[in-house]
Amino acid sequence: MKAKATPPAAPARPEVGAAVRDLLERFLSERGAARNLSPFTLRNYRSDLVDFLRVLAGWEVDPLGAGRGDLRRYLALLLGKGVAQASVTRKVSTIRSFYRYLQDDGKLANDPFYGVSGPRAPQRLPHVLGTTDVERLIEAADGSEPAALRDRALLELLYAAGLRVSEVAGADAADLDLRNRFIRVRGKGKKDRVGVFGGAAAAALERYQRHGRPRLAAAAAVPALFLNRFGGRLGARSVQTIVGRYAKKAGLPVAVHPHLLRHSFATHLLDGGADLRVVQELLGHESPNTTQIYTHVTETRKRRGMDEAFEELGRIEAERSRRRRTSEAT
Repeated sequence: MKAKATPPAAPARPEVGAAVRDLLERFLSERGAARNLSPFTLRNYRSDLVDFLRVLAGWEVDPLGAGRGDLRRYLALLLGKGVAQASVTRKVSTIRSFYRYLQDDGKLANDPFYGVSGPRAPQRLPHVLGTTDVERLIEAADGSEPAALRDRALLELLYAAGLRVSEVAGADAADLDLRNRFIRVRGKGKKDRVGVFGGAAAAALERYQRHGRPRLAAAAAVPALFLNRFGGRLGARSVQTIVGRYAKKAGLPVAVHPHLLRHSFATHLLDGGADLRVVQELLGHESPNTTQIYTHVTETRKRRGMDEAFEELGRIEAERSRRRRTSEAT
């Protein structure tokens, strides 16, 4: 019996040269230290750059001699594989940052990719809750037990101050100022900022501080503001679970997560006429462009309301015409 022929082995992926890999590691180390980047972000940077450098090696292109045509060819390769536009845009940004670093470090006389941008990804507007749904969500935490008091204070603070889940989970009791209604939190890039809140959140936080937190606290002092049932710090995953549980209890029709409360906070402020710069400051955004998306949400909601109003006027006018014709016929 004739033996089956074994298929040829797939060619090994080209490896990045040692000299370029050293430059890559220096870039990641210096960029991570300068910007306080998370290990997850640095891992994405490394993955993006290694993939590009390996492709260049397969094309026998020296990374220090790559040109705009090579980057465009790489983008075409990614899009041909079905890589999402947002991912391609991120990869272009990472590659450009690396080559700017090489220029600044004196390894290149010019940045070969200056001005090159990735494909523009379609803008996706964040979903938001209406004010009535926010009220239903918060009021679902209506118990008097320590955990219920904690959850009510947590929900109030997430929405009233527009905080990120990491900011709430990382907050300490000493960061809270109930008298002046603000809380100091550690935002993105390990930058401190202040979140402000109103009377309802202050009342819920005071009840939790007085009647809930002391009963949750373990024997050992824990600085965290929000405590779990073992007396330790309430983690970000637990915060997400709590929000989802009360959303289900409130019968909300969408999958609610902590960041949705932040989206809703920003949109409701702009709906109420707040200045974009003020909302930017409250959210802790470095650029107003990041906050700008919420103005699109507000405009979309207004257009939808106008469309619905015009449809209603059309129905009323059609009904009046029908009645008039009926009256004239009789």
